Parts: sequence; C-alpha cells; structure tokens
Amino acid sequence: MKMHLVPKPLGYAVMAVMAFLYLFPLLYLFNVSVKPELEFLVDPVGIVKHVLFSNYPDAWKQGNFGQLIGNSVFYTAAAVGLSVLISALAAFPISRGYVGWASFLYVFFMISIFLPNNLVPQWNLIHSLGLYNTRLGFVLVNTGIGLGFMLMAGYMKSIPKELDEAASIDGSSYSRFVLTIILPLIKPVLATSAILQAIGVWNNIIGATVYLSDKKLYPIVLGLFKFYGQYSNQWTLIAAALVIVASPLLLLYLFLQRYIIEGAMTGAVKS
Repeated sequence: MKMHLVPKPLGYAVMAVMAFLYLFPLLYLFNVSVKPELEFLVDPVGIVKHVLFSNYPDAWKQGNFGQLIGNSVFYTAAAVGLSVLISALAAFPISRGYVGWASFLYVFFMISIFLPNNLVPQWNLIHSLGLYNTRLGFVLVNTGIGLGFMLMAGYMKSIPKELDEAASIDGSSYSRFVLTIILPLIKPVLATSAILQAIGVWNNIIGATVYLSDKKLYPIVLGLFKFYGQYSNQWTLIAAALVIVASPLLLLYLFLQRYIIEGAMTGAVKS
C-alpha cells in the first residue's frame, strides 16, 4: 500500500508557485528587453504592447558582445574541461582505495571547499609565472576541484570493482580504462560537475577584474559591467544585454538537465 505524505493537488500547486518564482524574473527581464524605450518609461512593469527585437542587435553591437562571448566560451570550456578531467582522475583511485591514505585524501579535498579565497598568493603566483593578463592564466585560476570531486567519488563507488579486474585481465592500461570505460559510465555526474563549474567560471567578474586588464581579453560579465556603466540610463538595452549574457548558461542547462539531477542525487547519496 502506497502512502502519499503530500496530496497530489497540493504538490502540483507548490511546484507551480516555485516555478513562477524562478521564472518570473526571467520573463520580466525578457519583457523589458523587447520594449521601446518610451514605452518602458511610461509603464516599466506593464506587459509589452509594441514588441521591439532591435534592442538585441543594438546591445550586441554597442557592447561588442560577439568577441566577449567568444572569450567567455573559451575560458569556460577550457577551465571546465580541465577541472572535470582532473577531478575524475583524482576521484577514481581515491574512491577505489587504490592509493594509500585514501580516506585522508578524500577529506583533504573536501576541506578545500571551505577554505577562504586565496586571491593574494594566487595573484603573486600568476604574476611571477608571467601569466598575468593572459588567456592561459585566467583559465588556470578558474581550474579547480571541489564539489565535482565529491560527486564523482561518490558516484564511482557505485561501479563494481569487478569491472576493474576484468579490464586488467584484458590488458587495458590504467589511463585507457578511466578515460574510455569509467568516464562514459559517470556521464550524469560529469554533466552536474560541468554545469556547476561553468556557472562559476562564466560569472567570475572578480577574477576577470583582477587578472585581466586588456579589453580584448575581457569575458562577457566584465563587458556587461562596462556596458552598464556606459548605458545605465537605457534599461531596455541593459535588459537585452542581460538576456544575451544569461542565454548560453540557460541553453547549457536545458541541454544537460536530464543528467544533472541524476548525477547530483546519486553522487551525494553514494558519497
């Protein structure tokens, strides 16, 4: 006999309210972004009456968002790729107990999540290596492991060790086994780790301000900040710019959503 702690109508009502609370800011932002400037000044919160999509190409051109988004895509893809690969290569032997002091190392990696920001020594290191104001330097400061490592280690514990033994008997090398067998098996948690890391890299305006001074190297969030300072009185253009900046991450989430929840739940429970 199944027992429902919450009646279905009440559950649907709660989900509808939560969906509205999350979607309303995005819908309002989009509503403002397609308004003519005069209509916005007359009725800032009203539903748009005369849709004006030209705000988007105007914001794109005036903010030079093409180059800025290209920079952000490069930084995010490179940093996320490195972070996910390093996390997976570190999580596998520790989750399997193939290295000494595996439990201690696991706790050591977990502590890194709660440590304060190491901006000053990190800047000194990047500067001494000659990587200040370079694409490589900004990618490296955004590369790291933490929550992704925890989720991967927990997920890998659910994979039978017999698979390792079978691969060893078949003559598979360690790196080939991890890259061609283990990684495809943990796709959900890889997607979860990737989207969490991508959000941090894409929105890292503090790091961009500290490590980049060349406007040609600016990521989109720093370009948006400069754009806001220049067009702070044109809210329709700013709204269009915000939609442009948020769209890539929204599309990435929609593309990976079927993996994200599964990976987060399984990784957290198994760990």
